[in-house]
Amino acid sequence: MASLLHSRDRRERVRWTGEDALTRLALPAGLDASLGLDAVGVPARYGFRVLSRLPAKGAVFADSDWWWWIVPDGSDLDLTWPLPACYAPGGLVPDRAPRLVHRPDGSSPYTPPIPLYLLTCQLTGIAPAWTAPPEVPSAL
Repeated sequence: MASLLHSRDRRERVRWTGEDALTRLALPAGLDASLGLDAVGVPARYGFRVLSRLPAKGAVFADSDWWWWIVPDGSDLDLTWPLPACYAPGGLVPDRAPRLVHRPDGSSPYTPPIPLYLLTCQLTGIAPAWTAPPEVPSAL
């Protein structure tokens, strides 16, 4: 099975190893991806649990091995997504014929990334971790 390695450095964002060809998740007509399109994947064994526990859900794709949630571009900035979750910039995922399994009610394809991140941390037993923004000196 191919695995995704995610670097904290966005210049070297994603590498798939193995023989998988890649495909870009394609949104159905009527969904506006004006904030860019990245995806967060979890192994299929977590798919239904994540879907059922999220208060707001965007477009979700699935294949036999992974479920993918559409998130805005840059949803990995200052976050360390817990393994075994995978972050896929540009919605570029292994081509295992992912299909749409959840269409959002509105025109936005996005799942809010912070609730998705916190739920993923909870399910994997990993404490949330993100980089704090630098302190801004107060004006006197």
